[in-house]
Amino acid sequence: MILAGSILDSKLQIFNQDPGKAGDPLYFLLQGFQITGLDTGADVTNCHISGSSMKKLIGPSNHRLNYLRVSVTDRCNLRCKYCTPLNATTMLSHQEILRFEEILRLIKIGVGLGINKVRITGGEPLVRPGISDLFKELSQLKELQDISLTTNGVLLKDHLNDIKSAGIKRINISLDSLEPGNFQHIAGRDYFNRVWDGIQAALEMGFNPIKINMVPLRGINDHELLSFAELSIQYPFHIRFIEYMPIGQADVNRQQQILTPEIKEIISSLGELEPIQNEENDGPAFRHKFKNARGEVGFISPISRHFCDQCNRLRLTASGMLRACLLSDRQVDIRTSLRDGSSDEAVSRIFLEAAANKPHRHTIGDNYACGVHDAMSGIGG
Repeated sequence: MILAGSILDSKLQIFNQDPGKAGDPLYFLLQGFQITGLDTGADVTNCHISGSSMKKLIGPSNHRLNYLRVSVTDRCNLRCKYCTPLNATTMLSHQEILRFEEILRLIKIGVGLGINKVRITGGEPLVRPGISDLFKELSQLKELQDISLTTNGVLLKDHLNDIKSAGIKRINISLDSLEPGNFQHIAGRDYFNRVWDGIQAALEMGFNPIKINMVPLRGINDHELLSFAELSIQYPFHIRFIEYMPIGQADVNRQQQILTPEIKEIISSLGELEPIQNEENDGPAFRHKFKNARGEVGFISPISRHFCDQCNRLRLTASGMLRACLLSDRQVDIRTSLRDGSSDEAVSRIFLEAAANKPHRHTIGDNYACGVHDAMSGIGG
């Protein structure tokens, strides 16, 4: 087989990891390479592979990785039990956090590798000064089919005009209680009314869909599961029930974890859940709705129902590390290459390296103690 130029960087170790791929033209097609000289029934060893500029990000199951989640800060104005470490943690210094121009460059490089969906996260992204300027810059990238935001909603109402003018239509709000007192118990701050006002303002301004993410915890907010499910009947909201994942030194133990089968059983008293077919750019949620409901409910089940073979995402941390799996501490330093004058091609190879080393599956469901050491606030959920 003839490779045009130095297309496959040795760091990817593709042939060492799976020598069988060397004779599989389908693998290279999935990577985005052009293949010529291959007729029906021809010997694959006679084909010619070219097009280093067409490389694409491919996961371990030979599926495209087209989704980049970008954490713009590790700062947050809440102290949620399942997210913030028990002990006060040292925040990243100004120099350690990626600058907006660096984030934009990385996203542009990612777009060249097949990224067409970007979500801005934190920490809490809206606490970072100038975040609206990043939204506007991203909206100019025509190759991006989907730009969205995950926020805790505390500052949402103040930023809605800027968010909408930048062309962002989809918002995810993390909200774990509809009771002001319980909200404060979970989040450490008395901000429920500010969050709810922001959600209502976003609804009035036509944002769609508005997704509300809830992490059910036994003995803390599980008594509110029905109330959250009812929101999907009353409003056109997409309610997402997310299984708690042991990430960082959070103030949550295994006994408080509630898995999807139990959540479904509890909310089934509201009626039968009808499945909804996932769309092309949908995430890992298994979507359902109640009959005649205005919205829908979804279940994100990383523990009870692995979806690793379908995971299409990479994560860029606020400190400039590229992670291929939320539930793994493995990461690749991409910030250093950004700042040492490396070319876009060299930075692209780091993206490809991260994709090539994406694990086939995480092991947290097998061994709860085998969690992730870094805090969620720094990784970006």
